[in-house]
Order: sequence, then C-alpha cells, then structure tokens
Amino acid sequence: MSNTATVQSVDRAIAILEILAREGSTRVTDLATELDVHKSTAFRLLAALEQGGLVEQSSDRGRYQLGFGVVRLAGAATAQLDLSREGRDVCLRLAEEIGETVNIAVPQDGDAVNLTQIRGPAAISGHNWVGQSTPAHASSSGKVLLAFGALRMPDELDHYTPRTITSEEELELDAIRERGWASAVEELEVGLNAVAAPIRGNDGSVVAAVSVSAPSYRLTPARLPEVGELLVEGAREISQRMGYYR
Repeated sequence: MSNTATVQSVDRAIAILEILAREGSTRVTDLATELDVHKSTAFRLLAALEQGGLVEQSSDRGRYQLGFGVVRLAGAATAQLDLSREGRDVCLRLAEEIGETVNIAVPQDGDAVNLTQIRGPAAISGHNWVGQSTPAHASSSGKVLLAFGALRMPDELDHYTPRTITSEEELELDAIRERGWASAVEELEVGLNAVAAPIRGNDGSVVAAVSVSAPSYRLTPARLPEVGELLVEGAREISQRMGYYR
C-alpha cells in the first residue's frame, strides 16, 4: 500500500470513529455512503478497528458501535492529562526549592517517558526531555518504576556510560522501595545525575515518577538523599491530588 493510500485509510478510520461517536451506532452501508466509499472498503476498515477493540458489533445485528478500546485509550489519555495538571504546581515548587529541572515520567513500552518538565532557576538552558523516553535501568525515574512494579525488568541491560548498571542485583530495587527514592549517577549521560520518587494513583499503584536532574557538579552524590526526601514529599502530594490516601 502506498503512503497516500495509507494516509487515506487512516483518515477514513478516524472518520468512522467520529461518525460512531455522533450516531451511537450505524450500519456498514450507511457508513459507506457517508464516507463515499464502496461497502467492502467500509467493511475492511471496520474489521481493522474491530480487531483493535475500537469498534464492535451492537446487539442489533449488522450495526456497529464504538468498542471498549476507545474507553481504555480515553482513560489513559485522561489520566496523563490529570497527572500533568495535578502535578504542575508541585513541580513548580520543587524546581524553585531545589533549583533544578523537575520532570514527571510515566511507564510506556518498557521505558520511562517524560510527560512534563519544569526548569529550575539554575537550569538556564538544558535538554528538553518532554516526550522522550529513558531506559528503565539507567534513569532514576525508570528505576523507581521498576522497583514498584510499574515497569518490567528488560531482558537486556544496555550500557550507556561506563557507570551504567547492567546487573539486576546491583540496581538494588529492594533498597529503592525501602527508602522511597532512586538515583542515577552518570548512568545515562556522563555528567548528569538524577533522583526520582514514585507517584501513586487512586488505587495505590505506582503510575509515574517525579524526578530532578542536573549536572553532576551541582547535584552531587552527597546531595542525593536531601533531594530524594524532598521528592518523596512532593510525590506524596501529587499522589494525594490524584486521589491516593494512605
């Protein structure tokens, strides 16, 4: 299939979802008429969406409606929007208090993906981590998500710097759970240190991590415990805003 045909199919699939959202349910022939395509094309698109759980056949035979997969995707998007909104004020305060860049990361496809970033007064310039993923074993956020079961241990622990930990035992996940925060000392990038703490959803499970990252000469190993405790308190407040109360 050519790129043009692929884009056209995607556009039509989106149109089907919008029609079903508007109408509640509809027949294949009606969809084909509205999309101005052959009935077989409409049926093929519906079959692909049905396989992904985005549409399903209604109890009225021959009609289609939105599937539960749409609810699942909407719920995930809503949760991330809520997390960004509810965490922003806390991240602003932490960035001001600690003086460094603060991020919130969520688990996705085996990595920690940065959802939001607030720069502290000391971070005049630096890397924009928003939308970027970091490996679970080599980042403070990833270690937190590993330790608390939000991410699965990768099959292979790749090297990124000479200080990257590539042994599950040396990650000391039990110690991370016990103290409530994780650190990465030049394990992802030479000259970059980071600390992170877990954010919990309303059911108590860890859904994200809030972290601070900075050049190693500013965020020194001696400073990690102090910053870690500040992040634990900040993460606790974000968790409460997300509906979690111990």
